[in-house]
Amino acid sequence: MSKIGKKPINIPQEVEIKIHGNVLEFKGKNGSLRVEILPFIKAELKDNTLSFDVVNDSRQAKANWGTTRALAQNAIIGVKDGFSKILEIEGVGYKVSAEGNNLTFNIGFSHPVKFIPPEGIKISVEKNIIKVSGIDKALVGKTAAEIRSLKKPEPYKGKGIKYRGEIIRRKEGKKAAATAK
Repeated sequence: MSKIGKKPINIPQEVEIKIHGNVLEFKGKNGSLRVEILPFIKAELKDNTLSFDVVNDSRQAKANWGTTRALAQNAIIGVKDGFSKILEIEGVGYKVSAEGNNLTFNIGFSHPVKFIPPEGIKISVEKNIIKVSGIDKALVGKTAAEIRSLKKPEPYKGKGIKYRGEIIRRKEGKKAAATAK
């Protein structure tokens, strides 16, 4: 039994949900999202409550039950409030500039690195802080991970692009040979 799948989802006033076959459609103030209902799962909408049930008792059905409910919950939060991730750039001479919605990074390479975000993602830049926001939780996380992968933080000085609040495990550098004697 799925502990997550059993819980019904209370639908806020601002969110409108429609069930079309095996697709859930969510509409809110931030936009609209479509979530596909995974196999072996049945969705039911009653009195501002969305609940999911299993069609058969297979192991895959139980796994899909919790996943479908979590995807629906994320879609509701996304169309109502939205999601965001904040990244920080650390390092001497490292900077980012926004040209429209596109980003140009100067992060220690011989050339500037350009990043074009996917559709549905808004990016704002303030000094060396990048805020990635949108209504699709998976797309926001993926975009933030792609930006971070341009220059991951290195363990000696901590230079690179990191998530806000991320702790970089530091390594000790080489000791001077003269102090060892």
